[in-house]
Amino acid sequence: MSRVLIVGAGLTGSVCACLLRRELQNRVQIVVWDKARGSGGRMSTSRPPDPCSHTADLGAQYITATVAYAKSHHSFYSELLSSGVLQPLIARIEGMRQTEGSKNYVAPGGTCSLVKHFLSQAGAELFFDRHVTGLYCRGASWEVQRKAGDRETFDAVVLTMPVPQILQLQGDLGQLLSIQQREQLDSVVYSSRFALALFFAPDVNFSFSWAARYVSDSSCIRYIAVDSRKRNADSPGLGPSLVVHTSVDFGLQHLDQDKDLVQPVIVEELQRLLPDLPQPISVKCQKWRYSQVLTAVPDSPGHMTVSDQPPLLLAGDAFTHSNFDGCVESALSALGASLV
Repeated sequence: MSRVLIVGAGLTGSVCACLLRRELQNRVQIVVWDKARGSGGRMSTSRPPDPCSHTADLGAQYITATVAYAKSHHSFYSELLSSGVLQPLIARIEGMRQTEGSKNYVAPGGTCSLVKHFLSQAGAELFFDRHVTGLYCRGASWEVQRKAGDRETFDAVVLTMPVPQILQLQGDLGQLLSIQQREQLDSVVYSSRFALALFFAPDVNFSFSWAARYVSDSSCIRYIAVDSRKRNADSPGLGPSLVVHTSVDFGLQHLDQDKDLVQPVIVEELQRLLPDLPQPISVKCQKWRYSQVLTAVPDSPGHMTVSDQPPLLLAGDAFTHSNFDGCVESALSALGASLV
């Protein structure tokens, strides 16, 4: 039985694990590592410190399917809709740009529920707090080093982390990359931003007419959402949560600052935009250093094969584009390569 390691428990990694299981059934042992304490990656859903409030999507907010992807990825959408993981977006999103023929979907259980769905289908061995620091070729296998210092051996490895984190890995990866591959990876550019989740008491009711809105009159804040209303998932007895995403320019300007210093700046601007906003029970700030891919690997190949034997593949939205379908496309591309 081949042992395959997928590094990154985000959308690309979870779909890749799911497809690999469906393709090879019990002929493969699938292991997924993530350096975080939970799955989701940039499809992160945060729980409040006090369970009396609703959860909040700090990463991706909703999914937009173009006409072309609705057709080519029909099986994925059909699976997620029939299982209730996705539902059509019916709430009012003020200022949202709509492409003709496209359809929007939300995850009632939070966007992390998509990742959890595919991971459950994969039947993978899932480990958190596993920070990969090095890759070493050992004949027909890979020796993978963790930050804790110990190493494990795998027959194939798929890396789905952001490209800058891949390029920081020690070991044999740098030597195996061709000059062209290195140049392609160096050309990848990400946007950065901050996200806030504000959790409120159960007796709070917002008077906004919208579930979410794109902000055009602020250099700091780009997007605000009443998260449960956006998902059409209000629960009696739970207080609402408000999600705030900053602009790309603001994120870049404050990228190297501690998020605890940036949070009050964002809250102050939010109070200017929503002066009647009640006091939240708690606030969580998330810094997305690698938020969305602005410049992908040229020609969007889907994945990059660094080594055929033993297999080492790079995948993720940096090899396609930053949305649900881009991650699915990358996973499909990686599956088409010789993993085992």
